[in-house]
Amino acid sequence: MSRPLAMTVELARYLLPRRSWPGKGRLFPMVLMLEPLEACNLRCAGCGRVREYTGVMDRLMPVEEALDVAHRAGAPVVSVSGGEPLLHPQIADIVDGLIGQGRWIFLCTNGLLLRRSLPRFRPDKRLCFVVHLDGTARVHDEVTGRPGAYAEAVAAIAAAREKGFRVATNTTAFHGSDPADLHGLFRTLAGLGVEGIMLSPGYAYEQVPERELFLKREEAVRVFREILDGGKFPFYDNPLFLDFLRGEVTYPCAAWAIPTYTVLGWRVPCYLIADRHTPDLGEVLDPELWAHYGPGNDPRCAGCMLHAGFEPASVFDLLSHPWKLLRRGR
Repeated sequence: MSRPLAMTVELARYLLPRRSWPGKGRLFPMVLMLEPLEACNLRCAGCGRVREYTGVMDRLMPVEEALDVAHRAGAPVVSVSGGEPLLHPQIADIVDGLIGQGRWIFLCTNGLLLRRSLPRFRPDKRLCFVVHLDGTARVHDEVTGRPGAYAEAVAAIAAAREKGFRVATNTTAFHGSDPADLHGLFRTLAGLGVEGIMLSPGYAYEQVPERELFLKREEAVRVFREILDGGKFPFYDNPLFLDFLRGEVTYPCAAWAIPTYTVLGWRVPCYLIADRHTPDLGEVLDPELWAHYGPGNDPRCAGCMLHAGFEPASVFDLLSHPWKLLRRGR
């Protein structure tokens, strides 16, 4: 199983005319991160959202607001997350509305509610469930603090695939992550027929007390080399971003390309750091804003290697220099 060709074609049609924009100071969304609620049925170690949005855990984004935000952003891809989006009573209406707009949707979930929620959705080439798994049963259950969380997530993946849904997964690597354990996870996921496996290092949110969990940049490079070079797995990320994780190439932060809209508005500046919220997307896409953020500008950004910040830059690089794929030697 692989991502739909139509998605790749539509994304390319959207990006190719814009690929020189970043160099000209014109910023635009590539992917919209939409968080229609922040409530969650887990309290995973290392999660910042449940701390940041404690005061608005009961707030639900109306369907009309979610669809209006997607329309105004104009990004061809929408990643619906939270919180646990399947807790939103109208999440299926949001998804249907986004499909009606012609968006490609990645609905991110921890999988605990997925099996019982499947009847709320219909299989569609534009919808992909993304189940978060941080290791095999022992590791994942420890991270989530919920015995049986891994078994339920895997069962949900199997059930969704059986019903014809697209399914991918997302894995965060932390300090102490065992590459051998992750390889075992990846083999299981490949056997289940997932569309792809997304990877990212964890980020030490200021609000998170378990700061010892997070990788430093040098350690992250070593760990990702072990993870990525330990076998052939269906990784979903742009190959040049994977080279970035290996430490073989550097990229500037381009987190403006994946702006995040929450129940409080747009996060400024990015998915990881919210110095404030604003109703105006133009504030997030202001080039002057980004002179103050990213490695070398803000000390909070020094160890960040998150896909939401650096994968867009790798995509722009690939669009401008497609021959780099031929030189990778992999």
